[in-house]
Amino acid sequence: MTSPVIGFIGLGLMGGNMVENLQNKNFKPIVMDLNPEAVAAVVARGGSEASSAAELAAASDIIMLCLTTSTVVEKVMHGDDGILAGIKEGAVVIDFGTSIPASTRQLGAELAKKGAGMVDAALGRTPAHAKDGLLNIMAAGDKDTFDKVKPILDMQGENIFYMGALGAGHTTKLINNFMGMTTVCAMSQAFAVAESAGRALQQTCRLRSMQVWATAMSQKFLITTANLRNNKVAQDLPIRWLAQSAFFCFQVMPNVFGAKRAVNSGLAP
Repeated sequence: MTSPVIGFIGLGLMGGNMVENLQNKNFKPIVMDLNPEAVAAVVARGGSEASSAAELAAASDIIMLCLTTSTVVEKVMHGDDGILAGIKEGAVVIDFGTSIPASTRQLGAELAKKGAGMVDAALGRTPAHAKDGLLNIMAAGDKDTFDKVKPILDMQGENIFYMGALGAGHTTKLINNFMGMTTVCAMSQAFAVAESAGRALQQTCRLRSMQVWATAMSQKFLITTANLRNNKVAQDLPIRWLAQSAFFCFQVMPNVFGAKRAVNSGLAP
């Protein structure tokens, strides 16, 4: 796909930086977001604003979504002003969010009836990596559709992984998040032991963050874990992210392992 018109919905920390990266590569995206300041920043750099998801889809070859949940994605897709109402044949929707795979597959089927494609492309790394086009991207979908948009994904990510059929990218992200939750639980226990042994929590966190194998994400987990230990959870974004990931994982596990096995193993509520 040569110089496609890109529509982008969702200009949060990750999405906003992804759009700026595209603009640094001479794209002029059409955007939508509830935050007028985020939209204004894109417009000031040469982008444009759409008044509805349908209008954005009608004008775009690739529609990128970086939204919070599957519920939000479904709302943007459906309705008289939704993406499905305006999308043109041959266009591709890329969902960069952490979504429920079953919902992703259903939306992919609805898009196929319109002659359009879908790729789920869950993200790894941080907003800083997004701004520099250095994300890890776990992409999935019809192989021809993936190949069609891969040159654009290459501009957004340093490492692009093709995971298989539609929904596999989101499934992989949920598993990745599950491992992250396990890390938080393990660190919480370790810090409890440190406190019981008379070690200062902040000093223990500081020492852990200076290890050569500490990553940006693990350092964020350190802050989250310290906040948990100090009962500071109200405004902690990772806590909300972990809760969302846990909910999604419980929804996915019966589909992966079989409902009876998941429940008997204590893996589903």
